Amino acid sequence: MHDFHYQGEELFCEEVPIRQIAEQLGTPCYIYSHRTLIRHFHAFDQAFQAIPHIVAFAMKSNSNLTVLRILAREGSGADIVSGGELFRALQAGISPNKIVFAGVGKSKEEIRYALESDILMFNVESPGELQQINTVAGAMGLRARVALRINPDIDPQTHPYISTGLKKSKFGIGADQALGEFAAAGKLPHIEVVGVHSHIGSQLTQVTPFVDALKKAIALIQTLQANGVHIQYLNIGGGLGITYSDETPPHPKELAAAIFPLLQTVSCQIIMEPGRSIVGNAGILVTKVLYNKDGANKRFVIVDAAMNDLLRPSLYEAHHDIQPVMKNESSVVNTVDVVGPICESGDFLAKDRKMPQSQPGDLLAVMSAGAYGFTMSSNYNSRPRVPEVLVKGKDIIVIRKRESYEDLVRGESIPEVFSN
Repeated sequence: MHDFHYQGEELFCEEVPIRQIAEQLGTPCYIYSHRTLIRHFHAFDQAFQAIPHIVAFAMKSNSNLTVLRILAREGSGADIVSGGELFRALQAGISPNKIVFAGVGKSKEEIRYALESDILMFNVESPGELQQINTVAGAMGLRARVALRINPDIDPQTHPYISTGLKKSKFGIGADQALGEFAAAGKLPHIEVVGVHSHIGSQLTQVTPFVDALKKAIALIQTLQANGVHIQYLNIGGGLGITYSDETPPHPKELAAAIFPLLQTVSCQIIMEPGRSIVGNAGILVTKVLYNKDGANKRFVIVDAAMNDLLRPSLYEAHHDIQPVMKNESSVVNTVDVVGPICESGDFLAKDRKMPQSQPGDLLAVMSAGAYGFTMSSNYNSRPRVPEVLVKGKDIIVIRKRESYEDLVRGESIPEVFSN
């Protein structure tokens, strides 16, 4: 459930008309609902309140400082995948003892920064990474807390680009190798093995893959404990899906009910890493119609937002509902491609979409854009990145300014040899 709704013929975010924000700040722009963020975080936190747990928000989905601060104030931790995300998490006030560091390519510098920051643990993805963490920790005179990420070879039944738990994936350590890698980790002098991590993919709309992966993780923990290895943390990952179109993903309560019987067979603190399911439907991208164009075989609605602003449709052919900010009285419905100004055929927000007739100047809301929207945006075609706006009740708060043309060249310089 989210707080974007029509009052009469006009789309609102909480108590604010979307049109008002567009008039004040221009388009394109991202708009987030404070109320929705809070509600979605508590859906997870309360679903698992019966057991010790940490909700570590997956920052890759949305790393705006204000969004992170809001979640931190509610008690959230962070799932990070880079030194930059660690910096953002700390700037936003997220406690280091609630930060877990995942990702297959952690550099020496990032490992050192994480150890200096005293994060909760690393989610280790390979034997080579484990050796690197041991070396860096040793040079610092520390022991690094780690969980080994196992790859359970479970099909999450999602898009192949966001499926991470199959044997062919680059992520994690094969389940058949796990015992050997845990034994090797236990012999390293600057490593403290504290957890098991399993994450099989994103935008999951069924509980069964979670259950199947968890069974393998728990079987591994029970074997490890029988061999004298004390596992304190079980990281069940994230990936719970949201409704983009007609999906019916489970509520966090349904997930909790399905996996509680399994979780109660081990005495571990549970870590979960939701991202999309907290912020996805808490945000929209607002864009303005520039032109209508009738091609030989297609009708196009050309808007001022593009693939550099929202990459998911071009990258995944992902579906985002598109709604008029102001409903019109036209009974004409066209099948159109909604496209942007970028010089790529892949620059589209929707293809073959049935939509009411729109006119230049009309505002459209690209729904469910709060996750993997701004974080995947770029300056391709030298387009300034768009602002991010938070609505809290009746308040409109700019939480990231629109970039200027000057911002595009900040940090660049023309060497003296080329000055003439």
